[in-house]
Amino acid sequence: MTLSAPHRLKVPEISRSLVNALMKLYDYPHPLKRGRVIRGYDRPHAVRTATMCVAVANRLGHPRDRVRLYHVACLLHDLGRAGLDRQLFGSIWSWAKQRGIPTRPREWRAIHPETTYGRETQAFVSLYRRDLVASGVPMDKWAVEQIEMRLGYARRLARRLRAVKPTLKKLGVGWQPWMRQVMLYYYYPERLAQAKAWVKQLAEILVACEQFEAYSNQRRGRDYYVRSKESLPEAFAYLDKLEREGILGNEVLNVVRTLTAEGAFDAVLEEARGEPLTRNDHRYLRNLMSGKI
Repeated sequence: MTLSAPHRLKVPEISRSLVNALMKLYDYPHPLKRGRVIRGYDRPHAVRTATMCVAVANRLGHPRDRVRLYHVACLLHDLGRAGLDRQLFGSIWSWAKQRGIPTRPREWRAIHPETTYGRETQAFVSLYRRDLVASGVPMDKWAVEQIEMRLGYARRLARRLRAVKPTLKKLGVGWQPWMRQVMLYYYYPERLAQAKAWVKQLAEILVACEQFEAYSNQRRGRDYYVRSKESLPEAFAYLDKLEREGILGNEVLNVVRTLTAEGAFDAVLEEARGEPLTRNDHRYLRNLMSGKI
């Protein structure tokens, strides 16, 4: 297949001013340093992920009013990590990843079925507090909060949503319960077992796009994925794995592949990487739907 001109993404569903206002909700007062605000670590990732999600949802024919609210949910999908302490969070989860310790609730429960549902953070701390302290991590309340950002994500997201809902109302965002369901799907797929088909599909889109961006995100890879280089084949191998596990459906994954092959996400991927895609990268992406990879 010859390299073709990249496809241009449609204009986002919500205004730039609203996007900026929503991104400010990721800012968090530092609990240990009075007067200091922790700027939302995941802002650029959230914007790029949401842009991709809107493109996929539009291609799948979701109504515009729904997509506008979905855009908001995707922009705020990492709100439960507001206050992420880059150094501390990275130290804890790099340490865990290097030792093969589960970092997500469903993965934790698969290995530790004795853990009471919703008590994954407490179980992690109980098992690994001493080892983390020995590795130089100060296991105080702030460190436990960083652990909660992954293993207790539903609880922390609920707290942050309660805190920001008055602001959302002032911004004219009519929050709907399904938006939170979509935001939780990656960590808690079981919570959508009885959800409407369209809610489940939007949740799948968010997981696919969020993981695709994360696998291409140089800063995240360096900070807490113990990764030195971004790999497009590894990204799609992980999406394929999620499909085999039943987290992603074939329809969503095919649209992600199609839009990627059309070049719709080239600019997003380059921004995530912080460098241009190589010629080999372009060839790989253009051939995604050709059966040549």
